[in-house]
Amino acid sequence: MATPLTTETRVRDDGTAVLMVTGELDLSNIDVFTTAIADAMTPASRDGGVLMIDLTGVEYLDSSAIDVLFANASRVRLVVNPILMPVLKVSGLPNVMSVETG
Repeated sequence: MATPLTTETRVRDDGTAVLMVTGELDLSNIDVFTTAIADAMTPASRDGGVLMIDLTGVEYLDSSAIDVLFANASRVRLVVNPILMPVLKVSGLPNVMSVETG
């Protein structure tokens, strides 16, 4: 059974928006993830700032999630669960956006 997806957006004292995601990211909930990213974009990030997406609570993602991350590569920075790094490296995502383990 898949772990349900949950999202929560917080704004740091410095104004940085952080989208915290837990659960599994796959085709069944990709619309929820896409909407959460759009909703988390603050006026600053829309004007050239960066949204931080915290995927440290995610242990599985499929190609649909990787596609969404590629589509937003210029506007987001990732902090991920180390277990995700091999698939992200194979996809080439760290070559086009900031990805660090947390």
